[in-house]
Amino acid sequence: MPQTPSSDTAKAASSPAVPSAGGPYAIVEASGQQFWLQPNRYYDLDRLSADVDSTVTLENVLLVNDGQAATLGKPYVAGAKVELKVLAHRRGPKVIVYKMRPKKKTRRKNGHRQELTRVMVQSISVGGKALA
Repeated sequence: MPQTPSSDTAKAASSPAVPSAGGPYAIVEASGQQFWLQPNRYYDLDRLSADVDSTVTLENVLLVNDGQAATLGKPYVAGAKVELKVLAHRRGPKVIVYKMRPKKKTRRKNGHRQELTRVMVQSISVGGKALA
């Protein structure tokens, strides 16, 4: 049974995977992962070696969008940087690791909490010109 175009757009609009792209944003590489960062929002990254209330600058910017056009890096955008303010050092939720070998009476239970740093995006800039 073919789907109508209106049902496809309704599914795409309700997708939670993409944040709202109304304003400027940047996709950066930090702690081995890629993050979609928007100004004046906070994010949890893996633990950074920075003090609380200090400023961290990320220069591994993969993509910058100023609201109208996107600039894609090869692999990084030249002259682009994102400034973050460290808000707090936290720990993530507990993850239980349970290993069991059946019929051997071998069981091992272990827990893990990831060390995180909560940061606020202060500015996104390209070539010294701040986008936000």
